[in-house]
Amino acid sequence: METDDDYVEYVPVAKRRAMEAQKILQRKGNVSTFEEETEKSKQIEMKPSLLVKASQLKRDQPEVTATEQAVQQEKEMMENLSDRKTLMSVRELAKGITYSEPLPTDWKPPLHIRRMSQKACDSIRKQWHIIVDGDDIPPQIKNFKDMRFPEPVLKRLKEKGIVQPTPIQVQGLPVILSGRDMIGIAFTGSGKTMVFVLPLIMMALQEEHMMPIAAGEGPFGLIVCPSRELARQTFEVVEEFLILLKEYGHPEIRPLLCIGGVDMKSQLDIVKKGVHIVVATPGRLKDLLAKKRMNLDNCRYLTLDEADRLVDLGFEDDIREVFDHFKAQRQTLLFSATIIQNFARSALVKPITVNVGRAGAANLDVIQEVEYVKQEHVINYDMPAEIENYVHRIGRTGRSEMAATLLVDAFSMAQTHEPLHLKTLSPGGVD
Repeated sequence: METDDDYVEYVPVAKRRAMEAQKILQRKGNVSTFEEETEKSKQIEMKPSLLVKASQLKRDQPEVTATEQAVQQEKEMMENLSDRKTLMSVRELAKGITYSEPLPTDWKPPLHIRRMSQKACDSIRKQWHIIVDGDDIPPQIKNFKDMRFPEPVLKRLKEKGIVQPTPIQVQGLPVILSGRDMIGIAFTGSGKTMVFVLPLIMMALQEEHMMPIAAGEGPFGLIVCPSRELARQTFEVVEEFLILLKEYGHPEIRPLLCIGGVDMKSQLDIVKKGVHIVVATPGRLKDLLAKKRMNLDNCRYLTLDEADRLVDLGFEDDIREVFDHFKAQRQTLLFSATIIQNFARSALVKPITVNVGRAGAANLDVIQEVEYVKQEHVINYDMPAEIENYVHRIGRTGRSEMAATLLVDAFSMAQTHEPLHLKTLSPGGVD
């Protein structure tokens, strides 16, 4: 095979550039050779990849038992849930907004109340069996007049036979009127509804005097209840005082009962006019807010009545969604709350706890009578409107099967909180 004396071996561009760079370095006194540079580049290329490094680190780590791994996973889960536990709006969470001071109010108790010594306050609380916890607790007030309610309100309270505040009112009303967040723990029938209703009405009146509400605006205050029955009862108390104040020449304050089972159109008509106070159950309230039929842009007052039941009935996520709609700081009140540490402590600003009895306990003024009857115990749980129906009924209930059915009906009525009136019947007729 013939050889070409003029043949020159082809040198790749990259290699030629490296050789040129080598010549330049040699001129500047750098003695490293091209071969040395090539060896360095090979060493760089031979560095382990990230995947190899990860595998090596995994091998070097100490072995973790299944128990330790479960504990670590639980810890990470709790950390991830920490934000979910906070009852704050999306805006507050996103921007890291926190409130360090309660909302200011113009209300002040009379001078002689403000000048009470701490010893005197503690003595009164001990006398009234009031347990309080918190910073800068307002002094308790033992009469409604010193709470500076309008004359029509004082008059109506007197007409209702309410001449002296109950323990929860003695301490709770000054706390709320001062603008403080509060956790109220009181037994059923203690008068706690008045504690959050009257300050809300006063706040709504003040807002209406300062700037009358416009169409589509509101509410200023919101009360959330776990059941329709409780919401309706609370609404009736609110409406009673608002009608009275209007009769005495005060501005009209429009309330709204926002519950399921009521025509939504009638509720929306009130919202369109502008609503001051809303008493609601979580489901219907969430529905209105989600559909943007109502907003909480101006809401500055929130009460969760029977907050423990709201959670027990599965409304916790609904309450969190309601909090998402707030645009500014609000005064938050929680009543009959037994799980505040796990549920809503983050929603409160310097809260004051007022405890006048075990949550869920009955009022000692309520007389409860229990009567034991014989096992063959027919029970007539209501009175028919006509005597013919009554005679027909007692004839049927003489049979054991019908008696059992009647007892089941009575138990069902009790479970649904319907009025239940009990009378004992002997096998031969009425005792």
